Amino acid sequence: MPSTHKNYHWRIAGFYFFYFAFVGMFAPYWSLYLQSIHFDAVQISILMSVQPVMRMLAPALWGWLADRTGNRQQVVRVAALGAALTYLGVFYTTQFGGLLLVIAVMSFFWSASMPLVEATTLTYLGKHSAHYGRIRSWGSVGFIVTVIGLGYAFDYIAIAWILWAGVMIKFGILVFARQIPPTEVLAHHTDSQPITRIALQPQVLALFGACFLMALAHGPYYTFYSIYVVEHGYAKSAVGWLWALGVICEIGVFFLMPWLMRRFSLAQMLTASLMLAVLRFLLIGWFVDSLPLLLLAQVLHAATFGAFHASGVALVHQFFQGRHQSRGQALFGSITYGAGGVAGGLMSGPLWQHWGASVMFTVSALAALLGVLLMLWKYGVSKQRL
Repeated sequence: MPSTHKNYHWRIAGFYFFYFAFVGMFAPYWSLYLQSIHFDAVQISILMSVQPVMRMLAPALWGWLADRTGNRQQVVRVAALGAALTYLGVFYTTQFGGLLLVIAVMSFFWSASMPLVEATTLTYLGKHSAHYGRIRSWGSVGFIVTVIGLGYAFDYIAIAWILWAGVMIKFGILVFARQIPPTEVLAHHTDSQPITRIALQPQVLALFGACFLMALAHGPYYTFYSIYVVEHGYAKSAVGWLWALGVICEIGVFFLMPWLMRRFSLAQMLTASLMLAVLRFLLIGWFVDSLPLLLLAQVLHAATFGAFHASGVALVHQFFQGRHQSRGQALFGSITYGAGGVAGGLMSGPLWQHWGASVMFTVSALAALLGVLLMLWKYGVSKQRL
């Protein structure tokens, strides 16, 4: 591990903390804010899908820029500033078209940072990449602090105060974006190859396809889960704790990743996470009134996001090396959390409106099942290097 690890660890960890604090504000509560200003289910699903749309379209441009300039940290700083300034537009409009534009422009900048920071973190850790989860877990801590704090707050104050919470978090992101350390990208024998040659390998296509399906499966969850449980009689503070429980378990998995990686292949862990996603979404869809089963479903977030994300990012880092690192992570983010999130978010509105939550989450379970089949088809079940 680099000798400067102890000096730089807190810099990267701080960025993760505030980046995912914003996710902890946006994912659980933004839909409640939109509902409070009288948008219907389809409008909410469209507005909640804007961020994934930009995560699908923009990262390739930012990744190309980072690899072209060789200066990831400067791109992260510019993107953080652009996202903070454009976010302020939410104070000036409550109209559908206006919010659509503000969120779209903000998300264009917002989508740049994470793939580049992921590439920076894994480059910085080098051969100690199994310890990625220990740094990334600070993002989960930021999510928990925000989701629980705001959950309690919104039991007593108007949901519109969410706008000011976003301003404070954006300021924290700006501060730590300036602390991202420089990393040297080592030459690799694939540097002379076009990135499409790597991306079109059958195992890479299967990986991206399965991850797309996992993100699609989570689209309805991120769009309507908070509204769903509130409508079933849970307090907003309880909503915060349900979200936080999943992320607390996610932290546990991040710390267990070195142990898990010694015993299982990355492909095995990703396949298992998809299997558990099938169970999780069926529990949410059909047993929301059973608190023990709802709690179990949230515990499974450890697998459906924690193990899934850590193994997915690590697999991408193995396939895309050298000068392709930033674009590889950007491509992963575009296809998975971008295109998959868009598809899942957009399908959730009509499913919620016309067939109800149980059917909506059953469709999520079926998407995860397709991901299982895709992984088994190209990776099998035996332990292999990947």
